[in-house]
Amino acid sequence: MAEIFVAVIGASHCSAEEAANAEAVGRELAKRGAVVLCGGLGGVMEAVCRGVVAEGGLTVGILPGDNPQEANPYVKIPIATGLGYARNVIIVKSAQAVIAVGGSYGTLSEIAFAFQNGLPVIGLNTWTIAEPGGKENPIILTQEPVEAVDKALAAVRGKTASRRSTGGKRG
Repeated sequence: MAEIFVAVIGASHCSAEEAANAEAVGRELAKRGAVVLCGGLGGVMEAVCRGVVAEGGLTVGILPGDNPQEANPYVKIPIATGLGYARNVIIVKSAQAVIAVGGSYGTLSEIAFAFQNGLPVIGLNTWTIAEPGGKENPIILTQEPVEAVDKALAAVRGKTASRRSTGGKRG
């Protein structure tokens, strides 16, 4: 089976509840064999990485600065970009699904990039948005970390099965 790449996004300064949720998401993703991508810094990013590493999983931190040493201690593969917030595009473009835990404006930008790229976004106590014309919130909202992982992996597997049947490529 091909590896599944899930981006977990959220603020670099978060509440204790958001950190606990992110860590639980990380644990669950690692148990299920997903590679976790994030911005590589503190807050939600550090908490999700801590959860992944606790279960023996793989974390990739796409860093805003030039120094790989700026990554949180749980990032196994730090990628220094020197791109600042523009690195948010790389995080999303490298994933097959996105889980947003809480978040600030950087998280909102990643959500927008995910939708522009046709990726499913699962929200755990995160933003709600409305599309023009009053369309329903496109974020798949959840209340529990395991439910967020269930929905993210189901969305990835559904897209993978669809691409296999149509001969499409990952995108």
